[in-house]
Amino acid sequence: MDVSWTLWALTILGLCALIAVDFFIGRKPHDVSIKEAGTWTIVWIVLAVLFGIGLLVFGNSQASGEFFAGFITEKSLSVDNLFVFVLIMAKFSVPSHLQQRVLLVGVLIALVLRAIFIAAGAAIIASFSWVFYIFGAFLIYTAWKLIQEARSDDEEDEFEENRLLKSIENRFGVADKYHGTKLFIRNNGKRVLTPLMVVMLAIGTTDVLFALDSIPAIFGLTQDPYIVFTANAFALMGLRQLYFLIGGLLKKLVHLSYGLSVILGFIGVKLVLHALHENGVHVPEISIPFSLAVICGVLIITTITSLIASKKQAEREAAEGRDAGDKDGVDKDGVDKDGVDRPEGRNSEGKADIEA
Repeated sequence: MDVSWTLWALTILGLCALIAVDFFIGRKPHDVSIKEAGTWTIVWIVLAVLFGIGLLVFGNSQASGEFFAGFITEKSLSVDNLFVFVLIMAKFSVPSHLQQRVLLVGVLIALVLRAIFIAAGAAIIASFSWVFYIFGAFLIYTAWKLIQEARSDDEEDEFEENRLLKSIENRFGVADKYHGTKLFIRNNGKRVLTPLMVVMLAIGTTDVLFALDSIPAIFGLTQDPYIVFTANAFALMGLRQLYFLIGGLLKKLVHLSYGLSVILGFIGVKLVLHALHENGVHVPEISIPFSLAVICGVLIITTITSLIASKKQAEREAAEGRDAGDKDGVDKDGVDKDGVDRPEGRNSEGKADIEA
């Protein structure tokens, strides 16, 4: 798809305008309700759909299909980010009314860093076609690693700060408590970071690790930098609202890692086949409609099986709780295991209970 510099500028200005509206509407720190999060989640999804339709009308069906495949892939991979965001919020004990501000700025930092990654990836692909082999192999390895982590009994329950974040903290110093929405304060005449600024940087820089697999993944679906950037932008900008909307449901998506591993492995194979085809090897290439069907199918199946597994687990825990409550030999109706009605305050022999 041939994209002019004018269209690039208009797209970036449009995204900046949407971000500004989002910021000013929620500029006052507050606890985000389910209604507010749901409304904004729908808004960002509708905007993404309208953008994809615009590509179909003013561009072509291939560009539109690549955008939707990329958007859904990036959206599904970004959900995995939410698990880490929860850990970061807990690590820094972020007050609930400041979390929406943290996520907004953190996601903006992540978007800027991803734009740099996308530009670098596009330049490398344009110069070296063999990089597709590396991207494909890396995605297949990441898929295998995700499965290994999902099958492991070890659960990561604490966020570890990266080296960049630690160096910034050591360089500027950090205040011992939050100061509203302030990012810097004066402490004994020295300008230091507030915990709010640190957690924003943590959200933004941690996303770079996720970009290492999400960027190659979307380049496996399209090599158009414009589509790669816009798909990432729409996926990330709705991430803040999604955090508040499905925060309580994250633990129920127990099979998400398996689903993401299948998607990454599939795209990895697609990249390798594309690289072989570019080098003159006669191999079948995977079309965008088929890719879109596989990605959507895997996500639907993963969600359904996750909810079923979570429901069964909840039922098992409830049953174990009832068994634990009955271990004294009396059920909730005051009936012994042998079926004899036992009045309150009487023991199994009919005598009154006496406190020692």
